[in-house]
Amino acid sequence: MAARKSSPRKIRLIKKQKQASAVPAWIILRTKRAVRTNPKRRAWRKTDVEVG
Repeated sequence: MAARKSSPRKIRLIKKQKQASAVPAWIILRTKRAVRTNPKRRAWRKTDVEVG
């Protein structure tokens, strides 16, 4: 990946990084373990991010 990234591309990458985070522990407790995993969880090496 290029070292010099444009600002819009950087913003899109940051959004994808936030979406790939795990579900917080307090939400798991609040929902009585109904919500455990994030369906949008993504491994950085395994799946490609189409951000352009």
